[in-house]
Amino acid sequence: MDISEILSTKFTEFDIGTPLSKVAGAFENQELDAVVVTDGDEYRGIVSRRQLASSSNQPSAKVGSQVQHVPTVDRTEDVREVARLMVGSDAKTLPVLRDDRVVGVVTGDAVLEAVRPFLDAVTVDDAYTAELVSATPETTIGKALNLLREAGIDHLPIVDGDDLAGMLSLYDVIEFTTRGGQKSQGGSGGSSGRGGGRQSRGGFGAREGDSDRMLDLPVRNLMSDAVFTVERSAPLDEAVETMFEREISSLIVTADGTGEPVGIITKTDVIEALTWERNDRNAVQVFGLELLEGMDYDDVSALIEDMASKYGEMSVIKASIELQEHKEQSRGVPLVLARIRLVTDRGYFTADGEGYGASHALRLAANAVERQLLKGKTYGQSKKRPDTDEQAQLYGWWLGR
Repeated sequence: MDISEILSTKFTEFDIGTPLSKVAGAFENQELDAVVVTDGDEYRGIVSRRQLASSSNQPSAKVGSQVQHVPTVDRTEDVREVARLMVGSDAKTLPVLRDDRVVGVVTGDAVLEAVRPFLDAVTVDDAYTAELVSATPETTIGKALNLLREAGIDHLPIVDGDDLAGMLSLYDVIEFTTRGGQKSQGGSGGSSGRGGGRQSRGGFGAREGDSDRMLDLPVRNLMSDAVFTVERSAPLDEAVETMFEREISSLIVTADGTGEPVGIITKTDVIEALTWERNDRNAVQVFGLELLEGMDYDDVSALIEDMASKYGEMSVIKASIELQEHKEQSRGVPLVLARIRLVTDRGYFTADGEGYGASHALRLAANAVERQLLKGKTYGQSKKRPDTDEQAQLYGWWLGR
């Protein structure tokens, strides 16, 4: 199955000199995940909603300063390979190029729509993320924002004791801190609409320009009261259908029959499930392997295994290594960004390294991950490895195509 039937030729494009304030305005369209950035006719990269929301740049800055280099694909690319590229680059939108020009984009939602009819072969239990990253109603908005950014997530469940009290969206926080200061006493809490079933609390009072005070407010003033859940035993296609119907990107996973929160399932988790392989060798995925000088796939796998073996009994479930080459060079050697995402049974680790030459950049990223391992700094996410039977169930439809 290739992406020719699911790519979209409608996309939003900006020149590198466009002010970020104008780009931010484009994201008022809640269906837009990322914009394409060009320099004349030349493709330069993308800027995603999450990237812009997490940025501390001034609105007068140019969009070229925020360009993210993500993999590009051809219209005949296999859907499964596109899923791998999305997971490896942590991007939900990939440009489709023909003759070095952008002719469309393929999105994570489009991939999920294409495969949704086949996802009844597995359950939520096979793909969800355990160990919720959560906050309480009294957690300050500033602290919650740091949790969202550090964990690289868009939604933060709000838990009051054993009960789910609400959901906080990264986009709601950003909108509140950048625009909420203009609201007066008794005003509506507003919403970016990304949280689904939004019923946030209004009446924050006049705080024009008082951003520090806003960040000190408890999240109960901003969180959505509506929380959508799914049981662990539910078919995976049912979870995806609920997310599309509710226009949200995550569901709280509950234990069967008890309603106890046990984790979270996101669209990204489902896309990652599409990258499962039949053997452990492919637990390590490398994007941009051709950039590595003096190293091959086995060398990268050995690097990951050596890194994990230093810290006790830890099983690597999935490792994604992405290498992105920039135009900048030093003595003929290009500047390369290396990103490592390590999912283990003891937590989730991620780090970047930037250096001249891919091998140098990769080792810098590996050193950064090792420091996190040493400090025990995880992002609170762990997963179970799907067994062979579960993988065969999922790929019964896929492998013959």
